[in-house]
Amino acid sequence: MEIRKLRDLEVSKLGLGCMGMSQGYGNPADIDKMVKLIRYAYDELGITFFDTAEC
Repeated sequence: MEIRKLRDLEVSKLGLGCMGMSQGYGNPADIDKMVKLIRYAYDELGITFFDTAEC
């Protein structure tokens, strides 16, 4: 995974948007599935940038 500098942080070039994991797009997603998704993104894909903004 390529890394980018975000001010003083180094994060993955690719990020995971997490808004749809909560109430952002209707009913919240299944928590177990979302935990597995986040772990897969981090452990297997090397994603270290998780966008958790509400909008």
